[in-house]
Amino acid sequence: MDIENKIALVKKPPTEELIQEDELKTLFETNHSPKHYIGIELSGKLHLGSLLISGFKINDFINAGIQSSVYLADWHSFINDKFEGNWDKIKQVTNYYEEAFKFFCPGVNIVKSNSLYHNNDEYWMNLIKFSKHMTLSRAVRCLTIMGRTEKDQLSLSQYLYPSMQAVDIKELDLDIVHAGTDQRKIHMLVREVFPKMKWKVPVAVHQHLIPGLTNTGGATDTTFTKMSKSNPKNSIFIHDSEKEITSKIKIAWCPEGISDNNPILEYCKYLIFRDSDSFTIERPSKFGGDMLFSTYEELESEYKNGKIHPLDLKLSVGRELNDIISPIRVYFSNKSELFSSI
Repeated sequence: MDIENKIALVKKPPTEELIQEDELKTLFETNHSPKHYIGIELSGKLHLGSLLISGFKINDFINAGIQSSVYLADWHSFINDKFEGNWDKIKQVTNYYEEAFKFFCPGVNIVKSNSLYHNNDEYWMNLIKFSKHMTLSRAVRCLTIMGRTEKDQLSLSQYLYPSMQAVDIKELDLDIVHAGTDQRKIHMLVREVFPKMKWKVPVAVHQHLIPGLTNTGGATDTTFTKMSKSNPKNSIFIHDSEKEITSKIKIAWCPEGISDNNPILEYCKYLIFRDSDSFTIERPSKFGGDMLFSTYEELESEYKNGKIHPLDLKLSVGRELNDIISPIRVYFSNKSELFSSI
């Protein structure tokens, strides 16, 4: 594969930002198999955003000939009080995530922070060295990467989280770091501090975060938060049955003729049209019959013009999402011990 096609795969949606394209080009010119990772904090059952969107992007990296890793941050999850700091539960969820990513992203490498840190004096020395370039106020500004703010009551360990995440990148010898847009601050910190330490500076790729099913305000509010495991009614999980998916989709925020921040249209753009060149909205013949779309832009235009009823769109999206999720659901059908207690 030529370099232009490799760059196109890295930039393919859901990528929103690439820092910097010229560095990526140089990387491909000098390294035939660069190292990539995405770090995942363990928190609950996997959903459209945490497995599918991230997994699609990981597969882009793999297809570009990049050594791709999912870094399962078990220690970071413990520090951030996931599962109330229950280490046995965190280990169980780590195994669950490993199974899921290996299935959805064939060829991906799995790394766990517990293994990376074990008997690793160099990591802890580098953590101290890196932290000497950090101030407490800078650590506070980075708290959003762990879903916290300076108003939260935090333990001292949580202020170490940004430095740990940065030194993970050094320890894994990464060429490309990848995360959702909510992790941008840590990558910018890395790009600022690593040159001072004469450490390799990685290219940074930030991907789109898909919204939950409902908005956070009233009927006319278009403010959304990313799909979250902590709000089951606002998320579609990889274990949801077809009936559950349909039920959740039916109550999703999808006002007629409105495309901005419309979660149903976002699922069309980033999931349905991801690997398909067509999408059919099924309708009874008395209401005009089925509508076939070959591009997302065509679908969005027709919706904005009021030619698609929200319920017709929702039901068709629900069917497509079920088709995407079904193989994953089947794979886990005899592995319920991994996630049933989450």
